[in-house]
Amino acid sequence: MRFYTQQHRFYCGIDLHAKHMFICVLDAEGKIVHHQNGDANPHHFLRAIAAFRDDLVVAVECMFTWYWLADLCSREGIPFVLGHALYMKAIHGGKAKNDKIDAHKIAALLRGGLIPQAYVYPPQMRATRDLLRRRCHFMRKRAELLAHIQNTTSQYNLAPLGRKIAYKANRAGVAEHFAQAEVRRSIELDLSLIDHYDTLLNDVELLLARTAKIHQPHNFHRLRTVPGIGKILALVILYEIHDIARFASVGDFVSYCRLVKCAKLSDGKHYGYSGKKIGNAHLKWAFGEAATLFLRANPMGQILFSRLCQKHGKAKAISILAHRLGRAVYHMLKRQQAFDLKKFCMT
Repeated sequence: MRFYTQQHRFYCGIDLHAKHMFICVLDAEGKIVHHQNGDANPHHFLRAIAAFRDDLVVAVECMFTWYWLADLCSREGIPFVLGHALYMKAIHGGKAKNDKIDAHKIAALLRGGLIPQAYVYPPQMRATRDLLRRRCHFMRKRAELLAHIQNTTSQYNLAPLGRKIAYKANRAGVAEHFAQAEVRRSIELDLSLIDHYDTLLNDVELLLARTAKIHQPHNFHRLRTVPGIGKILALVILYEIHDIARFASVGDFVSYCRLVKCAKLSDGKHYGYSGKKIGNAHLKWAFGEAATLFLRANPMGQILFSRLCQKHGKAKAISILAHRLGRAVYHMLKRQQAFDLKKFCMT
């Protein structure tokens, strides 16, 4: 957890929403010098802080509406702090909660050096990252449609389709596999949507691949040297990390990727684990997929996985492999080196 500890003359806490923003400004002594609600737009914000701009820092909670305010502060030369929503329990745990109270609490945490920081992703790559996340969302919807077809086959106790309908060439005659007209129509709807998703996803993937060659082409190709990391997984990892230098150690990185368990200890007693959902869910998914795909047509990787299975069992072995891949990616990007399969499997 990182805290913002720099000192300023004024501290601005904002409870930001889609249409409204409550602004609270404290001076160095903690006195409220401005406390007002208004519209969430640049004009209102700049007018509210005009008298305090000489030495001001602005903080908001990491919600979906922060992009425009971060970009505005960057253009205006105003220090901007993004508060980590899961760590800001002083806001969510109070007896009373409203926008006015929340804005004051954000400003007070900022002044006291206790506001936990989230990463302010730069605007140059932000739109591409969001498009990539949207692509993954639609891919999961496509997978749900494929699963529904398979589940319907089992629901009516029919013979298996006998082919992978994820490929377009294998979908001919799938609807005729079902006798009832209503069921056939349901399957036809699924197939039609899958075809539409295929077209959209192919177009998006081409655009994303071209964009990656502009932003960080060398890191993109380094990630592709890892067995199991293809074009899409490389893009997810690349854009979710952005800059590997923001992680001081490999431990910080794998923790951010949700690849480690955080033990709860007190007075020498172990109370289990916590914090499983603190970190980047997209990187957690990417390294989990990479660990599974790493084993395909990879004899050295399969030998390593067999050793891990004998010691830990299959489920835990996959988690360990994902953790090791995360560490390897960190060192690859940090040292600007390609993946060394032999070294990875021997260590």
